[in-house]
Amino acid sequence: MGQMTFSDFEYSNRKKKTKREEFLDVMEEIIPWDEWVEFVRPYYPNGKRGRPTKGIEKMPRMYLLQVWFNLSDEGIEDAVYDSYAFRKFMGIDFNEEQVPDATTLLKFRHLLEKNHLGEQMFKAINYVLEQGGTIVDATIINAPSSTKNQEKAGDPEMHQTKKGNEWRFGMKCHIGADAGTGYVHTITATPTNVHDVTEAHKLLREDNEVAYGDSGYIGLEKRDEIVNDEHFSKIDFRIVRRPKSIKAVSDNAINREKEIDHRKSSVRCKVEHAFYYIKVRFKFTKVRYRGIAKIFTN
Repeated sequence: MGQMTFSDFEYSNRKKKTKREEFLDVMEEIIPWDEWVEFVRPYYPNGKRGRPTKGIEKMPRMYLLQVWFNLSDEGIEDAVYDSYAFRKFMGIDFNEEQVPDATTLLKFRHLLEKNHLGEQMFKAINYVLEQGGTIVDATIINAPSSTKNQEKAGDPEMHQTKKGNEWRFGMKCHIGADAGTGYVHTITATPTNVHDVTEAHKLLREDNEVAYGDSGYIGLEKRDEIVNDEHFSKIDFRIVRRPKSIKAVSDNAINREKEIDHRKSSVRCKVEHAFYYIKVRFKFTKVRYRGIAKIFTN
Protein backbone atom coordinates (compact mmCIF):
# COMPACT_ATOMS: atom_id res chain seq x y z
CA MET A 1 0.00 0.00 0.00
CA GLY A 2 2.99 2.29 0.24
CA GLN A 3 3.45 4.86 2.99
CA MET A 4 1.30 4.48 6.12
CA THR A 5 -1.49 6.98 6.67
CA PHE A 6 -2.73 8.45 9.96
CA SER A 7 -5.55 5.87 9.91
CA ASP A 8 -3.00 3.08 9.59
CA PHE A 9 -1.09 4.36 12.62
CA GLU A 10 -4.29 4.70 14.63
CA TYR A 11 -5.61 1.23 13.78
CA SER A 12 -2.23 -0.42 14.35
CA ASN A 13 -2.58 0.32 18.09
CA ARG A 14 -5.72 -1.80 18.49
CA LYS A 15 -5.47 -4.84 20.76
CA LYS A 16 -7.62 -7.09 18.56
CA LYS A 17 -8.26 -7.75 14.88
CA THR A 18 -11.78 -8.45 13.70
CA LYS A 19 -12.69 -11.73 11.99
CA ARG A 20 -13.26 -9.72 8.81
CA GLU A 21 -9.72 -8.36 8.86
CA GLU A 22 -8.23 -11.78 9.55
CA PHE A 23 -10.15 -13.21 6.59
CA LEU A 24 -9.00 -10.41 4.29
CA ASP A 25 -5.39 -10.83 5.43
CA VAL A 26 -5.53 -14.51 4.41
CA MET A 27 -7.03 -13.60 1.03
CA GLU A 28 -4.29 -11.02 0.54
CA GLU A 29 -1.69 -13.76 0.89
CA ILE A 30 -3.18 -16.57 -1.19
CA ILE A 31 -4.57 -14.69 -4.21
CA PRO A 32 -2.01 -14.29 -7.06
CA TRP A 33 -2.77 -10.63 -7.73
CA ASP A 34 -0.02 -10.16 -10.35
CA GLU A 35 -1.43 -12.99 -12.46
CA TRP A 36 -4.96 -11.68 -12.14
CA VAL A 37 -3.89 -8.21 -13.29
CA GLU A 38 -2.30 -9.70 -16.42
CA PHE A 39 -5.50 -11.64 -17.18
CA VAL A 40 -7.53 -8.41 -17.06
CA ARG A 41 -5.03 -6.02 -18.72
CA PRO A 42 -5.77 -6.91 -22.41
CA TYR A 43 -9.48 -6.13 -21.89
CA TYR A 44 -9.24 -3.19 -19.49
CA PRO A 45 -9.77 0.37 -20.83
CA ASN A 46 -6.50 2.22 -21.42
CA GLY A 47 -7.87 5.56 -20.18
CA LYS A 48 -7.18 7.47 -23.41
CA ARG A 49 -10.89 8.13 -23.87
CA GLY A 50 -13.54 8.99 -21.31
CA ARG A 51 -12.96 9.22 -17.58
CA PRO A 52 -9.54 8.28 -16.13
CA THR A 53 -9.49 4.58 -15.25
CA LYS A 54 -8.90 3.13 -11.81
CA GLY A 55 -5.93 0.86 -11.15
CA ILE A 56 -6.58 -2.60 -12.59
CA GLU A 57 -5.92 -4.40 -9.30
CA LYS A 58 -8.39 -2.31 -7.33
CA MET A 59 -11.35 -3.48 -9.40
CA PRO A 60 -11.03 -7.26 -8.79
CA ARG A 61 -10.43 -6.47 -5.12
CA MET A 62 -13.65 -4.47 -4.96
CA TYR A 63 -15.53 -7.15 -6.89
CA LEU A 64 -14.36 -9.87 -4.46
CA LEU A 65 -15.45 -7.79 -1.47
CA GLN A 66 -18.88 -7.49 -3.04
CA VAL A 67 -19.15 -11.26 -3.53
CA TRP A 68 -17.73 -12.27 -0.15
CA PHE A 69 -19.99 -9.96 1.84
CA ASN A 70 -23.08 -10.22 -0.39
CA LEU A 71 -23.45 -6.51 -1.16
CA SER A 72 -25.01 -4.58 -4.04
CA ASP A 73 -22.97 -2.28 -6.28
CA GLU A 74 -24.04 0.76 -4.27
CA GLY A 75 -23.71 -1.19 -1.02
CA ILE A 76 -20.07 -2.12 -1.54
CA GLU A 77 -19.23 1.44 -2.58
CA ASP A 78 -20.65 2.75 0.71
CA ALA A 79 -19.03 -0.07 2.69
CA VAL A 80 -15.55 0.78 1.40
CA TYR A 81 -16.04 4.38 2.50
CA ASP A 82 -17.20 3.20 5.94
CA SER A 83 -14.80 0.32 6.62
CA TYR A 84 -11.08 0.69 7.29
CA ALA A 85 -10.58 -3.05 6.64
CA PHE A 86 -12.15 -2.72 3.17
CA ARG A 87 -10.10 0.37 2.30
CA LYS A 88 -6.92 -1.34 3.43
CA PHE A 89 -7.71 -4.42 1.32
CA MET A 90 -8.32 -2.25 -1.74
CA GLY A 91 -5.33 0.01 -1.09
CA ILE A 92 -7.42 3.19 -1.10
CA ASP A 93 -5.87 6.40 0.28
CA PHE A 94 -8.39 9.25 0.35
CA ASN A 95 -5.53 11.76 0.08
CA GLU A 96 -4.87 10.46 -3.42
CA GLU A 97 -8.09 8.93 -4.80
CA GLN A 98 -11.71 8.03 -4.13
CA VAL A 99 -13.54 4.71 -4.14
CA PRO A 100 -14.66 3.47 -7.61
CA ASP A 101 -18.37 4.15 -7.97
CA ALA A 102 -21.12 1.56 -8.49
CA THR A 103 -21.26 2.12 -12.26
CA THR A 104 -17.55 1.44 -12.63
CA LEU A 105 -17.92 -1.82 -10.69
CA LEU A 106 -20.90 -2.84 -12.82
CA LYS A 107 -18.90 -2.33 -16.02
CA PHE A 108 -15.98 -4.29 -14.59
CA ARG A 109 -18.23 -7.22 -13.67
CA HIS A 110 -19.62 -7.27 -17.22
CA LEU A 111 -16.04 -7.23 -18.54
CA LEU A 112 -15.22 -10.34 -16.47
CA GLU A 113 -18.36 -12.14 -17.62
CA LYS A 114 -18.02 -11.25 -21.30
CA ASN A 115 -14.40 -12.43 -21.54
CA HIS A 116 -14.75 -15.44 -19.19
CA LEU A 117 -11.97 -14.13 -16.96
CA GLY A 118 -13.48 -15.62 -13.82
CA GLU A 119 -12.54 -19.14 -14.92
CA GLN A 120 -8.92 -18.11 -15.51
CA MET A 121 -8.71 -16.44 -12.11
CA PHE A 122 -10.20 -19.48 -10.40
CA LYS A 123 -7.60 -21.76 -12.01
CA ALA A 124 -4.74 -19.45 -11.03
CA ILE A 125 -5.68 -19.45 -7.35
CA ASN A 126 -5.85 -23.25 -7.28
CA TYR A 127 -2.10 -23.42 -7.86
CA VAL A 128 -1.51 -21.30 -4.78
CA LEU A 129 -3.59 -23.39 -2.40
CA GLU A 130 -1.93 -26.17 -0.48
CA GLN A 131 -1.75 -29.31 -2.59
CA GLY A 132 -1.43 -31.81 0.28
CA GLY A 133 -5.03 -32.97 0.71
CA THR A 134 -8.66 -32.65 -0.28
CA ILE A 135 -11.92 -32.82 1.70
CA VAL A 136 -14.91 -34.21 -0.21
CA ASP A 137 -18.56 -33.73 0.69
CA ALA A 138 -21.97 -33.13 -0.87
CA THR A 139 -25.21 -31.34 -0.05
CA ILE A 140 -28.72 -31.49 -1.50
CA ILE A 141 -30.25 -28.42 -3.17
CA ASN A 142 -34.02 -28.82 -2.99
CA ALA A 143 -36.42 -28.32 -5.87
CA PRO A 144 -40.24 -28.00 -5.71
CA SER A 145 -41.48 -31.40 -6.88
CA SER A 146 -44.85 -30.02 -8.06
CA THR A 147 -43.45 -27.36 -10.42
CA LYS A 148 -44.22 -28.06 -14.10
CA ASN A 149 -43.13 -26.34 -17.30
CA GLN A 150 -45.31 -25.55 -20.33
CA GLU A 151 -45.19 -29.18 -21.40
CA LYS A 152 -46.56 -30.27 -18.00
CA ALA A 153 -43.35 -32.13 -17.21
CA GLY A 154 -40.83 -31.90 -14.41
CA ASP A 155 -37.14 -31.27 -14.90
CA PRO A 156 -35.59 -34.55 -16.16
CA GLU A 157 -32.36 -33.75 -14.31
CA MET A 158 -34.11 -33.70 -10.93
CA HIS A 159 -34.55 -36.86 -8.89
CA GLN A 160 -35.55 -37.85 -5.39
CA THR A 161 -33.58 -39.65 -2.70
CA LYS A 162 -34.08 -40.63 0.90
CA LYS A 163 -31.86 -39.01 3.52
CA GLY A 164 -32.48 -40.42 6.95
CA ASN A 165 -36.26 -40.71 7.24
CA GLU A 166 -36.96 -37.85 4.83
CA TRP A 167 -37.43 -37.94 1.05
CA ARG A 168 -35.66 -35.10 -0.77
CA PHE A 169 -36.15 -33.94 -4.37
CA GLY A 170 -33.74 -31.81 -6.40
CA MET A 171 -30.02 -31.82 -7.19
CA LYS A 172 -26.82 -32.48 -5.30
CA CYS A 173 -23.80 -30.19 -5.06
CA HIS A 174 -20.47 -32.03 -4.66
CA ILE A 175 -17.45 -30.11 -3.35
CA GLY A 176 -13.72 -30.72 -3.18
CA ALA A 177 -12.05 -28.38 -0.68
CA ASP A 178 -8.43 -27.89 0.26
CA ALA A 179 -7.65 -29.73 3.51
CA GLY A 180 -5.27 -27.02 4.69
CA THR A 181 -7.35 -23.89 4.13
CA GLY A 182 -10.87 -25.17 3.54
CA TYR A 183 -11.17 -23.24 0.27
CA VAL A 184 -13.10 -24.88 -2.55
CA HIS A 185 -11.18 -25.98 -5.65
CA THR A 186 -13.76 -28.21 -7.43
CA ILE A 187 -17.56 -28.25 -7.68
CA THR A 188 -19.81 -30.65 -9.60
CA ALA A 189 -23.59 -31.05 -9.72
CA THR A 190 -25.66 -34.23 -10.11
CA PRO A 191 -29.22 -35.42 -9.48
CA THR A 192 -29.86 -36.29 -5.84
CA ASN A 193 -29.97 -40.04 -6.51
CA VAL A 194 -26.26 -40.12 -7.44
CA HIS A 195 -24.35 -41.42 -4.42
CA ASP A 196 -21.64 -39.21 -2.94
CA VAL A 197 -18.93 -41.86 -3.38
CA THR A 198 -19.70 -42.17 -7.11
CA GLU A 199 -18.74 -38.55 -7.79
CA ALA A 200 -15.80 -38.37 -5.37
CA HIS A 201 -13.01 -39.14 -7.87
CA LYS A 202 -13.93 -35.99 -9.83
CA LEU A 203 -13.22 -33.88 -6.74
CA LEU A 204 -9.67 -35.15 -6.13
CA ARG A 205 -6.44 -33.71 -7.53
CA GLU A 206 -3.54 -35.73 -8.88
CA ASP A 207 -1.10 -34.27 -6.37
CA ASN A 208 -3.25 -35.07 -3.32
CA GLU A 209 -1.56 -37.12 -0.62
CA VAL A 210 -4.59 -37.50 1.68
CA ALA A 211 -8.36 -37.24 1.33
CA TYR A 212 -11.00 -36.72 4.02
CA GLY A 213 -14.70 -37.56 3.94
CA ASP A 214 -17.64 -38.51 6.11
CA SER A 215 -19.11 -42.01 6.40
CA GLY A 216 -20.86 -41.60 3.05
CA TYR A 217 -17.48 -42.17 1.40
CA ILE A 218 -16.67 -45.49 3.08
CA GLY A 219 -15.17 -47.84 0.49
CA LEU A 220 -13.97 -45.01 -1.76
CA GLU A 221 -10.42 -46.42 -1.91
CA LYS A 222 -11.77 -49.71 -3.34
CA ARG A 223 -13.58 -48.22 -6.32
CA ASP A 224 -12.23 -48.89 -9.83
CA GLU A 225 -11.68 -45.22 -10.66
CA ILE A 226 -9.37 -44.99 -7.62
CA VAL A 227 -7.62 -48.36 -7.78
CA ASN A 228 -6.88 -48.09 -11.51
CA ASP A 229 -5.57 -44.52 -11.37
CA GLU A 230 -1.83 -44.04 -11.00
CA HIS A 231 -2.17 -41.01 -8.73
CA PHE A 232 -5.41 -41.63 -6.84
CA SER A 233 -4.35 -45.14 -5.79
CA LYS A 234 -1.52 -43.61 -3.68
CA ILE A 235 -3.84 -41.32 -1.68
CA ASP A 236 -4.30 -41.98 2.04
CA PHE A 237 -8.10 -41.95 2.47
CA ARG A 238 -9.07 -40.83 5.97
CA ILE A 239 -12.79 -41.51 6.03
CA VAL A 240 -14.83 -41.01 9.22
CA ARG A 241 -16.49 -44.27 10.22
CA ARG A 242 -20.06 -44.73 11.43
CA PRO A 243 -20.25 -44.48 15.24
CA LYS A 244 -21.83 -47.92 15.54
CA SER A 245 -18.84 -49.53 13.81
CA ILE A 246 -16.41 -48.36 16.51
CA LYS A 247 -16.09 -50.93 19.27
CA ALA A 248 -16.82 -49.75 22.79
CA VAL A 249 -14.17 -49.98 25.52
CA SER A 250 -14.33 -49.98 29.30
CA ASP A 251 -15.03 -46.74 31.15
CA ASN A 252 -11.44 -46.36 32.33
CA ALA A 253 -9.80 -46.94 28.94
CA ILE A 254 -9.16 -44.42 26.18
CA ASN A 255 -11.01 -45.27 22.98
CA ARG A 256 -8.18 -44.69 20.51
CA GLU A 257 -10.31 -45.46 17.46
CA LYS A 258 -12.91 -42.92 18.52
CA GLU A 259 -10.20 -40.32 19.15
CA ILE A 260 -8.72 -40.91 15.67
CA ASP A 261 -12.12 -40.47 14.05
CA HIS A 262 -12.64 -37.28 16.05
CA ARG A 263 -9.42 -35.87 14.59
CA LYS A 264 -10.53 -36.81 11.09
CA SER A 265 -13.81 -34.99 11.69
CA SER A 266 -12.00 -31.86 12.92
CA VAL A 267 -10.33 -31.61 9.50
CA ARG A 268 -13.34 -32.69 7.44
CA CYS A 269 -15.65 -30.10 9.03
CA LYS A 270 -13.90 -27.29 7.11
CA VAL A 271 -15.98 -28.14 4.05
CA GLU A 272 -19.17 -27.23 5.94
CA HIS A 273 -18.18 -23.55 5.78
CA ALA A 274 -18.32 -23.75 1.99
CA PHE A 275 -21.87 -25.09 2.14
CA TYR A 276 -22.77 -22.22 4.47
CA TYR A 277 -21.66 -19.69 1.86
CA ILE A 278 -23.42 -21.55 -0.96
CA LYS A 279 -26.75 -21.91 0.83
CA VAL A 280 -26.87 -18.92 3.19
CA ARG A 281 -24.72 -16.20 1.63
CA PHE A 282 -25.30 -17.01 -2.06
CA LYS A 283 -28.87 -18.20 -1.30
CA PHE A 284 -28.63 -21.34 -3.47
CA THR A 285 -31.17 -23.23 -1.37
CA LYS A 286 -33.64 -24.13 -4.10
CA VAL A 287 -33.58 -24.78 -7.85
CA ARG A 288 -36.55 -24.17 -10.15
CA TYR A 289 -37.37 -25.46 -13.62
CA ARG A 290 -39.54 -23.46 -16.01
CA GLY A 291 -38.41 -24.82 -19.37
CA ILE A 292 -35.87 -23.39 -21.81
CA ALA A 293 -38.48 -22.37 -24.37
CA LYS A 294 -40.35 -20.27 -21.83
CA ILE A 295 -37.17 -18.47 -20.80
CA PHE A 296 -36.50 -17.31 -24.37
CA THR A 297 -40.07 -16.54 -25.43
CA ASN A 298 -41.09 -14.34 -22.49
